[in-house]
Amino acid sequence: MAPPTIHVPVLPAEVLHWLDPQPGKLLVDGTLGGGGHTRMMSERVGDEGCVISVDRDVIALQRAEETLAGLPVKIAHANFVEIPKILDSLGIDKVDGILLDLGLSSDQLADDDRGFSFESEGPLDLRFDARDKKTAADLVNHLQEKDLADLIYQNGEERLSRRIARKICHVRKETPFITAKQLADVICSCYPHTAGSGRGRIHPATRTFQALRIAVNRELSSLETALETLPDRLKPGGRLAIISFHSLEDRPVKQAFLDDPRLNRLTKKPVTAGDEEIAANPRSRTAKLRVAERVG
Repeated sequence: MAPPTIHVPVLPAEVLHWLDPQPGKLLVDGTLGGGGHTRMMSERVGDEGCVISVDRDVIALQRAEETLAGLPVKIAHANFVEIPKILDSLGIDKVDGILLDLGLSSDQLADDDRGFSFESEGPLDLRFDARDKKTAADLVNHLQEKDLADLIYQNGEERLSRRIARKICHVRKETPFITAKQLADVICSCYPHTAGSGRGRIHPATRTFQALRIAVNRELSSLETALETLPDRLKPGGRLAIISFHSLEDRPVKQAFLDDPRLNRLTKKPVTAGDEEIAANPRSRTAKLRVAERVG
């Protein structure tokens, strides 16, 4: 049995407003996570409709099988880039709406066996899907220094990428990286004013861990593929809603919604959380929701 979720869905009212899940509608939640968005949407579409929910994390799927039982939900173990294939397998051509929440689940952060938390003594893994072969430890322990520095800079926008890569390569000669905390401590030592403390606006290891997680899970290439393929699976007037949490995700979403002739951008500026939601769920502070509608 999967542990109960501690994840709180971001921008819940805004998602319901823009996707407008009416009775009988067909919707897709491409990032099931804790199941909060799926639950809200499935309760609105009723037995005449359906929410098809997808996730790469088998633990999230196991939990959803229990917590969403009895609701009009179909669950699939897959990357959201596989949504077209899943729809084909169900005999569904087009749907009324698709939601992607690109953030990290609080459940994943709390799981010491996954290495998402900087304090985790568990393995430095960072995979969403255990079927993937390469872990973050593989990258940290085997990439050439220049390649590691480039990865940290490009995927994490980390200004100290070269210093961090140099320190990692120096340390791993004596002691291979095994745990998340081991790596986080080394990164902190590269920040002279915050070494070991994590003081400041964000933890010093945040950008490096983001970079490794993006690489391990091929997140940016998956998003690029989804932006190319998912509009074709929307009915005319169907909506694509994407929640991003950093600029590397938000920029391509913004550009696609501007440039794609299949889509009409509905949110000229990203929808963000209000003060009340941020106070209740600090994770929502960086969430940006953009929505576009299928034309023609």
